[in-house]
Amino acid sequence: MTDEHQHGYIHRKDDYLKRLKRIEGQARGLQRMVEEEKYCIDILTQVSAMTKALQAVSLGLLEEHMSHCVIDAAREGDEQGQAKIREATEAIARLVRS
Repeated sequence: MTDEHQHGYIHRKDDYLKRLKRIEGQARGLQRMVEEEKYCIDILTQVSAMTKALQAVSLGLLEEHMSHCVIDAAREGDEQGQAKIREATEAIARLVRS
């Protein structure tokens, strides 16, 4: 890393990686279900579970961003804080649209 700032999620990095690997397994399971021509509703149920898992990761990362990156930027000055708030607001908008 070129600067001294550490991302807020870094202390939970292993937890996030574990969750993402689980989601990766869910994606492979969905592919297998389609290959094996499983019942549509069963596939949709698994898609829903995977979506909820991704949302949980997203919300965790957003919370980490707000409580670390945004607060740190606000301490540096109003302009930096406002930039991080705009960045977070844009991320929230993308999450809401998805």
